[in-house]
Amino acid sequence: MIQTMENKPELGIGIYTVPDIAQILRLPYHKVNRWVKHYWDNEFGKEFNSRYSWTDGKSIAVSFHTLVELYTFYQLSNAGVSAKKIVEAHLILSKKFNSLFPFATAEVLNSISTDGNRIFFTIAGMDIINLDATLQFNLQFIKNFFKKIDFNGGSMAARLWPLGKDNSIVVDPNHQFGQATISGTNINPETIQELHEAGEPHFFIASLYNITNRQIIDALEFCQKAA
Repeated sequence: MIQTMENKPELGIGIYTVPDIAQILRLPYHKVNRWVKHYWDNEFGKEFNSRYSWTDGKSIAVSFHTLVELYTFYQLSNAGVSAKKIVEAHLILSKKFNSLFPFATAEVLNSISTDGNRIFFTIAGMDIINLDATLQFNLQFIKNFFKKIDFNGGSMAARLWPLGKDNSIVVDPNHQFGQATISGTNINPETIQELHEAGEPHFFIASLYNITNRQIIDALEFCQKAA
């Protein structure tokens, strides 16, 4: 049986609005907004008679797994692959891996390859999907993204390290509703940024929150790159 749709806010799946997604993944806001509303809910969702997002009437939000999928969608689209072909790939892979979030699985993220003209999702030595692309490109960006993710049992994405695992900022749907925090704490990077901008010295911030100077620098780096 295919896994449950994450289309309502619950503990452990994360809650990410369009601005959250754009900040964490460093993606254009207008593209994220369009993709969530059009592709995830109208194209992907109709296949399962449901939606991938939820709303309070004002803001729209998605789960952690949809956030991860958005990055893969963006990179494939940015490389020249048509949205129609990406949607087709998503639907086929959903059935192949019995997952509503195939672009958030280790098997798929670790099996994307290209011959310069076509995109392949190669599983166990077999070409599952062949997508035509008009541009030659390097898929290293997805390989690099794969290295920033922790997977549960080696399968589904569980945590994302937006700036890489050598940086202490983590996005964990089981922690602080999935908002970015300094690993091992409940501290949001923005909290450190506000104190820094107020002129507080690093030694004082470190003492106040019982964190290291390295963690302060990591938090500031995250906020700076999100600006």
